[in-house]
Parts: sequence; structure tokens; C-alpha cells
Amino acid sequence: MLDSHNSSRFIAAALAVSDDCIKVIGMDGSLQFMNEGGQRVMEVDDFSQFKGCYWPNFWEGQGNTDAVAALDEARAGRAARFTGFANTAKGTPRYWDVKVSPLFDDKGAVEGILSISRDITALKSFEDEQILLRNELAHRIKNILALVQAVASQTLKDDADMATAKPTFLSRLGALSRGHDILINAHHNPTQLRTLAEAVVAEHSAGRVLIDGPEIDLSAKCALALTLAFHELATNAFKYGALSNDTGIVSLTWKLNENADRPTLDLTWKETGGPEVFQPTRRGFGSRMIDKALSSYLGGTSRIDFDRDGLVFSLSAQVANLIEN
Repeated sequence: MLDSHNSSRFIAAALAVSDDCIKVIGMDGSLQFMNEGGQRVMEVDDFSQFKGCYWPNFWEGQGNTDAVAALDEARAGRAARFTGFANTAKGTPRYWDVKVSPLFDDKGAVEGILSISRDITALKSFEDEQILLRNELAHRIKNILALVQAVASQTLKDDADMATAKPTFLSRLGALSRGHDILINAHHNPTQLRTLAEAVVAEHSAGRVLIDGPEIDLSAKCALALTLAFHELATNAFKYGALSNDTGIVSLTWKLNENADRPTLDLTWKETGGPEVFQPTRRGFGSRMIDKALSSYLGGTSRIDFDRDGLVFSLSAQVANLIEN
């Protein structure tokens, strides 16, 4: 058993090493005492500058309202708890979990108030990040499902023969999957246009797709739309265009046009050296996908020209639209 002297030393030591900010508050709400450990976490160099201050004034907005309500509860003999932001003495923003309890005298009357604040800034940041990630995941899933629905609808519409429609549909889903892998591997960083283009055309290019352009960031939505567009262009080139023989070349280039009021991306897919090109009798999924998805997702304009020397696809979109989710 500890005697009274050792007990007092033990309590003093515990208060000094504690990372909780332990305070005694007067019935009028004035700050009377703060433990040594609390002064450390609150970055207080001289407690005398804060002694006697009205405690709720350390809080702003909802935190101030909650602090006043907690004092009222303690004066009535009840404990209260709340969480909120409050800066340290040196202005460092922190998030606290606060418990406020009444202190009773020998007759059971409230004679003071005890407040224990624990710094949970790291936990709050983690929770906020998880909410942000969940919202981002829900947003991405919504975009992916919309694209899958469009792919399924257009593929089955174009190809009445299921034997033809099934591999085409699976191929397009595979392109979406590769695009999504790139987004995941970006580790919360924006996806780069070059990285996306190289990954999507790799299985078709055999080194015959020449890619050149500055680094451009893409949002998840725009990256998935461009994934499908590049996949359709590469597939068409492999089946019918410049990549269907041994000599054709595809040039995929883009540049930034900063002369406009708002900078724009000008992108061109140009095929040369392939079989002679003829204007198609009907618009397939690829053309509709490019016109609809890219125009909608990127907020830009696009066109496909079936020149006799090779297909040319051009896209122009504001750079700001490329990074917006």
C-alpha cells in the first residue's frame, strides 16, 4: 500500500507523463489547473497566461457550443462527452475527444469540474481518409458500371450473332480491366496519359504505335473513357487498318495548346501504311463510344476521318476537364 506521501508523488508523476490534457475548471467555466502532460500536448509554455480563461473559448463553432453544454451538464452533476477541433497554444490544429465530469465535495454538491481531453487527430484523419476512399470507390464503381452497361448494350446491338458478340464483349471488358489496374497501381496519384496509352495498345502494337506527348494527368473517369477509346482504335487498326499488315504505322501524339483562354489538349491518332481505307456504311460501337463517352466525360470534341491513306482520330478537350472527377 502507498502512504499518503508516496500516493501524492505517484499521482503527480502520472499527471506529468500522461498524454491526456487533464484540467480542473471552476464552476464559472474558468480554467484553474492543467497537468504537466496536458501542457505538453497543448504546447503551453507558461500556464499562467491561460489560467482563469473561460474554457469554452478555446473551442470554435460547434466545439464551443458542445463545451458550454458539457459545463452545464457537469454543474448539474452529470458527465458529458464530445469531440471537436481546438488549436494548441501555438496554433496547431488538433482534434480532441473530451470527457467532462463533476467534482463533488464531501456533502455531494458539485464544487468543480474535471475535463480530460485526448488528442485523436490521427484517428480523425484516418476516419476522414476512409470516408474519402469509400466515396471515391463508390464513384469509380458507378462510372465503371455505366461504361459496362454501355459496352454491353452497344455490343449486343451491333452483333446479333452471339458467337461474335461474346468474344467482342469480353475483349472490351478486358480493356476496362486493364485501365482499372492502371488506376489502382497509381497509388492515389493521377493516372498519366502516356502510361495509359502504352498499356492499352501494347498487345496490338508490336512496337508499331509511336507515342509522343507531354505528361498529362487524368481523373479516373477520363482514364476509363480513354481506355475504351484507345482499345477500339487499336483493335480496329489491328483488324482492318495500319496494324493489319507488316508495314503500317500508327502515330499517337498530343500537345498542349495554351494560347486559348483555357489550356486544351489536342490529341491525334493517325494511321499510315495500311490497306486503303473506305468510308464505312454504318457507324459501329467504336465510333459511337468515342463520340458519346469522350464528349461526355472529357467535355471535348472528337472526330474520325476515314482518309484513304489511313484512319485519323482527333480529340480536343480542356485540360481542366481531364482531372475533374
